Amino acid sequence: MNIKPSQRRLANVLNLAPIALALTLAGCSVGPDYQAPTVTLSKAYLHADNQQHVVNEHWWTQFNDPVLDTMVADVQQQNIPLKMAAERIKMANSYKSVVDSFKVPTVNIGAGYFNYQLSKNDSLLGPALNPIGDSMPTGTPLDSATLLDSQHDGVFAGASIGWEMDLFGRLDRQSNAAAIRVEQAEIYQSGLTTLITADITHNYLQYRGAQARLELVKSNLADQEKTLLLVKRLVKTGYGSELDLAQALSMLAATESVIPQLEIAQQVHKQRIATLLGEPLTRVDIRLAEHRELPVLEGIIPTGLPSDLLQRRPDIRIAEREMAAINEEVAASIANRYPKFFLTGAPGVSASSFDDLFSGDSFGWFASAGVSWSVFDGGRGEAMVELNESRFNNAVLAYEYSVNTAITEVDSMLFTYGRSQQNERRIGEALSASERAVTKARSLYKAGLINHLALLDAQRQHRMMEDRIIAARLQTAQVTIGVYKALGGDWRLENTIL
Repeated sequence: MNIKPSQRRLANVLNLAPIALALTLAGCSVGPDYQAPTVTLSKAYLHADNQQHVVNEHWWTQFNDPVLDTMVADVQQQNIPLKMAAERIKMANSYKSVVDSFKVPTVNIGAGYFNYQLSKNDSLLGPALNPIGDSMPTGTPLDSATLLDSQHDGVFAGASIGWEMDLFGRLDRQSNAAAIRVEQAEIYQSGLTTLITADITHNYLQYRGAQARLELVKSNLADQEKTLLLVKRLVKTGYGSELDLAQALSMLAATESVIPQLEIAQQVHKQRIATLLGEPLTRVDIRLAEHRELPVLEGIIPTGLPSDLLQRRPDIRIAEREMAAINEEVAASIANRYPKFFLTGAPGVSASSFDDLFSGDSFGWFASAGVSWSVFDGGRGEAMVELNESRFNNAVLAYEYSVNTAITEVDSMLFTYGRSQQNERRIGEALSASERAVTKARSLYKAGLINHLALLDAQRQHRMMEDRIIAARLQTAQVTIGVYKALGGDWRLENTIL
C-alpha cells in the first residue's frame, strides 16, 4: 500500500497526541491548595442537664398532629421557592458542564458548496487571470492562455479540532470552583427547606392557637354576659352600685374587642399557609376544616447540645464552601498568567465535483501545535490575582462572622427555650390553682356562703389562666421552631450525659 506524503505528514502530527497527553499528565498545578478552617468551639451550650432527652429527626412529628405532618410533607414538595431552588441546582450543574467542556477537544464538522469569481483588475491576481498574449507580440502561440481561471466552484467537507493542554491546572481549577457552586446550590435548597418547614409549622400552630383562644374568649364572654345581667338586677334592687355596672360593661366590651383581633390572626396565618403550599385558600379551608386542639410538643430539647451541630447550619456551610470556591478561582487566576499550549487540526476533503469529493486526491489537512503567553497586559493578570485574594480574605471574615452569629443565636435560643419551659410550668401551676378555686367557689355558692358574683369572678380568673397557658404553649412552640432553624435542621441525641 502506497502512503502519500501528505498522509505521512498527518500521521506524524497525530503521533504528537500521546506526547501532549504525557505533558498534560506531568503538568504542575499552580495556586494555593485549600484547607478547611478549624474552629474551636465549646463542648456544649449553656448548662447541660444531668439527663439528656432524645428528640427524633423530623421534630414536627413530635406534635402528633396528622394535619401538620401532611402539610409539612406537601410544602416540601410543592412550595414554589423550593422549586426555584431546585432549578438553581440544575443551573449550577449546567454551568459546571460548560466549564468541563473546555477540558476536552472541541470538534466542529462542516460541509457545503462554494462558488466565487476573482477580479481581473486585482493588483495581485489580475496578471494571472488575463490572457498572457495581452502583454506579448501578436501571433505568439500563448496569446490566448491564462495562468488561473477567474471562476471557481466546488464542494467540501471537513472538521476542525482544537484542544488546550491544561499544563498548569487553570481549567481544572475552574471546574473545581464550578463543582463547589453546585454544592452551594444544594446547601441553599436544604437550608430553604428548613426555613419553609419552620414557617409552615409556625403558621399552623399560630392558627390553632388563635382558634383555641377565640373559643375561650367566647366562653368568657358568655360568663361576663351572665355577670352583667346579675349586676343589673342588683342595681335595680338597690344592692348594687352604678360603679359595679360600669365595670361589668367595660369588661364585657374589652372582651368583645379581642374577637376581631383573633379572627384577623386566624385569617392572616391561613393566608400564609396557602402561600407556602401554593394552594388556593379554599383548599386550605378544607385542610383546616376539622377542629383540632393546639398541638403540644412531646419531649423537650436538651439545653446542652454539642457544638458540632453548628456545622450543619446552611449559612456556615455555604460560607465555608465560598472560601473553597474562591480559593480555586485564585489558583485559576494564577495559572492564567502562565503559557497556554494548544493543539489544532483541520482534516477535510475538497473537490470541484461531488463525484470526486471522497477520492484520495481530494484529501487535505492542516495541523499545528502552538503556545500563547501574555507577557505584557498592563498589570491585568496580577490585578486579577490580587482581586481574588481579597475576595478570599473577605470570605474568611464572612465565615468567622457566620460562626460567631450562629453561636450567639443558638445560645440565645436555648436560653430562651429553658426560660419558656419555666414560664409554662409556672402558668400551669397557676391554672391548677384557679381550677381548685373554681371548684371551691362552686361549693361555697351551693352552700350559700358566697354570692353568684364571686363564683363568676373565680370562673373569669380561670378562663384568663387558660388563655395564658395557650399563649405560653405557643411561645414554647415558637422557640422550639427557632431552635430548629438555628441548628439548621433536625437533631438527634443519645441518652448520655454531656
